[in-house]
Amino acid sequence: MKNTLFFMIFAGLLMAGCTPHPKQAELKYPKAKKVDTVDTYFGHQVADPYRWLEDENSKDTKEWVKAENELTHSYLSKIPFREDLKKRLEQIWNYPKYGIPFKRGGLYFFFKNNGMQNQSVLYVQKTLTSEPEVLLDPNKLSEDGTVALSSLSVSKNGKYLAYSVARGGSDWNEILVMEIASRKMLSDHIQWVKFSGISWKGNGFFYSAYGEPKKGEELSQQNRFHKVYYHVLGTPQKDDRIIFENKKYPLRNYYAYTTRDEQFLIISESESTSGNALYAAKLNDVHRLHFVKLAKGFKYDYSVEGHLGNQLLVLTNEEAPFYKLIKIDFNHPSKRVVVLPEKNKEKEVLQSAGLVGGDLFAQYLKDASSRGYFYNTEGRFIRELPLPGIGTISGFSGLKGDNEAFFGFTSFTVPNTIYQINVTTGETQLMKQPEVDFNPDDFVTQQVFYKSKDGTRVPMFITHKKGLKLDGNNPTLLYGYGGFNISLTPGFSISRMAFLEQGGIYVMANIRGGGEYGEDWHEAGTKMHKQNVFDDFIAAAKYLITKKYTSSQKLAIMGGSNGGLLIGAVMTQQPQLFKVAIPMVGVMDMLRYQKFTIGWAWASDYGRSDDSEQMFEYLYHYSPLHNIKKGVVYPATLALTADHDDRVVPAHTFKFMATLQADASPVHPALVRIETKAGHGAGKPTTKQIDEATDIYSFIMYNLEMKPNFNHSK
Repeated sequence: MKNTLFFMIFAGLLMAGCTPHPKQAELKYPKAKKVDTVDTYFGHQVADPYRWLEDENSKDTKEWVKAENELTHSYLSKIPFREDLKKRLEQIWNYPKYGIPFKRGGLYFFFKNNGMQNQSVLYVQKTLTSEPEVLLDPNKLSEDGTVALSSLSVSKNGKYLAYSVARGGSDWNEILVMEIASRKMLSDHIQWVKFSGISWKGNGFFYSAYGEPKKGEELSQQNRFHKVYYHVLGTPQKDDRIIFENKKYPLRNYYAYTTRDEQFLIISESESTSGNALYAAKLNDVHRLHFVKLAKGFKYDYSVEGHLGNQLLVLTNEEAPFYKLIKIDFNHPSKRVVVLPEKNKEKEVLQSAGLVGGDLFAQYLKDASSRGYFYNTEGRFIRELPLPGIGTISGFSGLKGDNEAFFGFTSFTVPNTIYQINVTTGETQLMKQPEVDFNPDDFVTQQVFYKSKDGTRVPMFITHKKGLKLDGNNPTLLYGYGGFNISLTPGFSISRMAFLEQGGIYVMANIRGGGEYGEDWHEAGTKMHKQNVFDDFIAAAKYLITKKYTSSQKLAIMGGSNGGLLIGAVMTQQPQLFKVAIPMVGVMDMLRYQKFTIGWAWASDYGRSDDSEQMFEYLYHYSPLHNIKKGVVYPATLALTADHDDRVVPAHTFKFMATLQADASPVHPALVRIETKAGHGAGKPTTKQIDEATDIYSFIMYNLEMKPNFNHSK
């Protein structure tokens, strides 16, 4: 459940600043019928009058969705600067974007988007100086760009490309195979793949899938009985052999991956989003696999980062909240040696480690920004990776035994920039620096630390134009996530630049529940501690107001997925603190989230309403859907969801917004934008991204009473 970013606007100005906002009572929301549905939790009765909106295929739901979209479009279309904003977004969006090169079978592969292509294109080169050739153009998979590439894997010999595609933003994937030299598509076609990699061994690959769901329930049916399969090229899917399953536990996931040299198959077994068991098998014969249990679940996280002979290099937080790298002997799994101990004193979180050249490259997180270090295979420090500033290493690509590697770097006003590094000398060379239609030097980012309600010290990044006046009157957008051990780090957003250019302030709070300070930071925002997440975010808003960055009348908030839950919770707990709220694809019904698709896996962070009466009462206390009160003035709200979101099903947003429209005071708009042929966010085509960003930021600017001038935005 990872993060995204957007916002919305009010209705009816003929000229900005000349005509007052129309009375919100004039917004005629679609009538949503109420049904007498009541659930009982430990003797407590809870009404669910909009339960019918959980059926996305019903005629009533489709009519409601259509009416809501028509109302929202009508409102947004009346914003006087909306079209100018869209033109500006198209201007700054239109620059070449490059991915990090990776090497397989002596060939180089990389992604590139010319600027306005809906999907990035995969290229191949024989050398770094030879002419790149198009290998796979996902833009040709559909006319509207809604069929997207999800993942890919090149065989060890560089002969085959296996790749998965998603349609309309769904988590369901299909795997296809291409012969690289001839560009010929093979007959292989694998369906009902979900939460899976593609890992080659010989003339086939491993993948994970579910059984075919019931027709009509593909996007809502609970996902059960995940399995790992092995597919041999040229054979039908029905002949694929089950490699790993557990019929006793239908709600567990199994992710398979091979080591780079295809000597070991690793399987991670999980029953939630954190904590896993780990198995390994030698790949001498794919038909006779003997699995060794390297680590039992589900208290800690384990992942294999490579191996030295029979010594598997494993990244783990076992008795190490800031993570460490250990060696586990495949033949004697109880034998463990620490290679990189946790940096708990330095408060640096080890995020990844891998063999590059003849050494180890380890990526750390320090106060929510990246650090990179080289070590020898025994853990002795060699050198630090030089970075151009405070930001994020957006990826690192290199092979054991190769002297060259590649990495990307990004920050709030720096698009992804690609570097090449000589592993032996540490010398770096700039490869691709995007040319953008704004001057990054016009902006500044600072990191501040503030105290939350309980005194916890929380970091926060603040980005704005140079020369900012702290007069409490600056339009500000505060973003957060706070969950599932996911860390928010400095990163570039094209759409955000249009807001910053107009004098807006962008703020990212690194609240508890994330992984910015290791597993303890994560656990401090889970289950019975979830209120810490909301308190941290509320404290961030109060800090910005106290320090005169902004005021409650100039403050917008945004978050997606688990961050959508965050926005729903804080806007219902402290509605007077914010002027605009943008909850995107949010988890809004905390009593029933586990009943849909993969929702059951989130219980490690949330707990479940059927766990205990105490857990039910805690969830009920903050569940956004259940804490909307009649007659309260809530922030101007634009909620976003999508019809193909089978991660956080759209029913969460549907029920939340139907309730908000019915019960909230009509002072501010309460609108919902429901994207079609789109899902939780991944793979969204450029055209839809621009349309969405236009609607979000015009809504925000309008309701914050900004007067943007896009004719002088450079």
